[in-house]
Formats: sequence, structure tokens, C-alpha cells
Amino acid sequence: MSVFLAAAVQLNSTSDEERNLEQAEGLIVRAAGYGAAFVATPENTNFLGPHDQKVARAQELDGPVCKRFSRLAKDLGIHLLLGSFNEKGNDGKHCRNTSVLFAPDGERLALYRKIHLFDIDLPGEIRFLESDTVEAGGEAVVAPTELARFGMSICYDLRFAELYRRLRQGGAEILLVPSAFTQPTGRAHWFALLRARAIENQCYLIAPAQVGRHDDQGLRESYGHAAIVGPWGTVLATAADGPGVALAEIDLERVASVRRSMPVEDHRRL
Repeated sequence: MSVFLAAAVQLNSTSDEERNLEQAEGLIVRAAGYGAAFVATPENTNFLGPHDQKVARAQELDGPVCKRFSRLAKDLGIHLLLGSFNEKGNDGKHCRNTSVLFAPDGERLALYRKIHLFDIDLPGEIRFLESDTVEAGGEAVVAPTELARFGMSICYDLRFAELYRRLRQGGAEILLVPSAFTQPTGRAHWFALLRARAIENQCYLIAPAQVGRHDDQGLRESYGHAAIVGPWGTVLATAADGPGVALAEIDLERVASVRRSMPVEDHRRL
């Protein structure tokens, strides 16, 4: 399908998992009701609370969170991205930050485990070490689907252009960036980075986002501004303040047209 409607969901997740999932489900249903064939939720969809609990509450890929999203994709007949959830890790001390893509029949099409972990210390603003509780993934993932070829990533990955180059070389037409950008980094860099990755790779980019304060011991306030960006770098849609949905039409012929008119892949010299 070369033209379809896509939705980037904006959530305010906390440690109340049932509340988070009900909020996400309501917005997914709303987006599907508008006609969206592809809907994506943000990083930490099911849980954004104290980090020791994130590990303790981690689930398997066939656990309740993924089963719920699989059923929802099937019920609505949509491609559905669970932006990320806390998947059980290997050692009991760490989980994985895992994104899962579901088909309209509820089958799991692809999964991606976040490669670049958010370890940051901004004096007077935020200190956060994701590596304390999360083990990094190591594989770039491009998911071919009936809609498009999706390049998968999560949040802090956005700062590492070489990952997106790999995804483009793997055939990606749409880049997925489910996120929970903090307020200070979001204000400074969110739209600049989204537009840069879309422009560099001549791809659409869909970036669902967390927004507002979370009950994670006062560590975080998320910037929000869930967005969809076109392959020329145009911001096509953004979410308003608070939970909501950004909607935009995806036209893959636009990707092909941009790439024909400026064939940067042919011009690349390393």
C-alpha cells in the first residue's frame, strides 16, 4: 500500500500499568477510528516509574502486555507498534527496552531491543543511567510489511546517525522512533534530530512520545511533541499538550520522488 494514514500516540505513563495500557488502548482505538492503518505508541508504554520496579515487573515476549497489543492489532485490523516495554533480561538485574511490531492478524512481525542506552548527567537538570537497569541490544532491524519497510529504533538511538544509515541501507522507507525525551534535551534537540534523520535518509519518520511528569522518583519530565516528519524534513503533524495523537498521510511515492530528485546514496563517498 503506497498511501496510508499513520498515527503517533502521545502518552503520560506512570507506574500504574493498567492505567497506562487503558490510556494507550483508548488512543489507539481513536486513531484507528480516524482511519489509521499504522499506529505507534511511545517508549515505556506500559511502565514509567521507579527503575528497580521496571526490572522486577519485566515480562516475557509472550506475556500480558504483548498479548494485549497483539489482540488489539487483530481486533482493529491495523499494524501496531508497541513502542517499548520492559522485557525480561538475562541476569535478573536488568531488563531489555524492547519495541514490538504486530501485524493486522495479531502476529509479531519484528522486535527491536534498544542499542544506545541513555546515560546522562546534566548538572542541575537531570542525572539518569539507563544502563543501571537495562541491557543493550545489538541488532539493527528493518521490518518489511504490507504497508512499508520500517526501520526500528528507540529514543536515545536518535542521536546516532550511523544506525539510521544502516536502516536506510537495509531498505527502510519509514523510521520509527518511539521516545521519552526529557524536557531539557527535548527543548534543545528533539525536532532538530527528527528532521535531520528524515532528511539524511530521505525517509518518513514516526516518533510517538511520552509527555509530562512520571512517578519515577522525580527523575523525569518528558517533552512530548509526538511527531510525524516527511522525507523532505517537513514536520507533518505534532501532538498537542497531554495525551493525544498525531496523524499524517504517508505516501511512499514521495519517498521515491525525493530519492530520485536528489540521489544522495549514489553520491556518497566514504
